[in-house]
Amino acid sequence: MIMPRGQQLLLPVNPVFIGASLVAALAFNMLPLGHVPWMPDALVVLLAFWGVHQPLRVGMGIAFLLGLCMDVQQSSLLGQHALAYTVLLYGTRRTHRRVLWFRPGPQSLQMVGLFVVAHAVVLLVGVLAGGVFPGWSVLAAPVLEAMLWPLASWILLAPQRRSPDSNDKRAQ
Repeated sequence: MIMPRGQQLLLPVNPVFIGASLVAALAFNMLPLGHVPWMPDALVVLLAFWGVHQPLRVGMGIAFLLGLCMDVQQSSLLGQHALAYTVLLYGTRRTHRRVLWFRPGPQSLQMVGLFVVAHAVVLLVGVLAGGVFPGWSVLAAPVLEAMLWPLASWILLAPQRRSPDSNDKRAQ
C-alpha cells in the first residue's frame, strides 16, 4: 500500500502488545464503575483500533470471544456483546483501507458510524429480549468513543514509532 504523504513508517507491532492491550481493555470494562448508559466501552475502541490497523491479527473470532466475556461479566443475554463486537470487526474489515488514509482526528469521524452500529446492536438485542430502553443518553457513548480514538491511536502506535536516527550513526 502506498503511504499517504507525511505519514511516518511504523515498526511491526508485537502480538503480545496487542493481546495485553485487549486484556487491559477487558479488565477496564469489568471495573465496578456503575452501569451508566453513556459510559464509553474501552474494548470497543481497542477492538476497532486493532481491527483497522492489524486486520489479519485481530479478527471476528477474537471479538466474539471477548464479547462472550463481556456478556458473562454483565449478566446480559449470552451473545449480545459478542454479536455487536463481531459486527464492529466486520465493519472495520470493510473500511480499514479507507480509514488509514486519514490522520487520527478525521479517522474518529469515520469510526463514529461503526461505534453507533455496535451500540445499536447491543441495544436492539437487549430490547428485543425484553429489556428496558435505557434512554437517549445511550447516544453519548459512541460520540465519547470517537473522541477517545485519537488518544488511543497515539498511545497504541507509540511503541511502533521509529526513533529519529541521524545519518552519522549509519554504517558506511
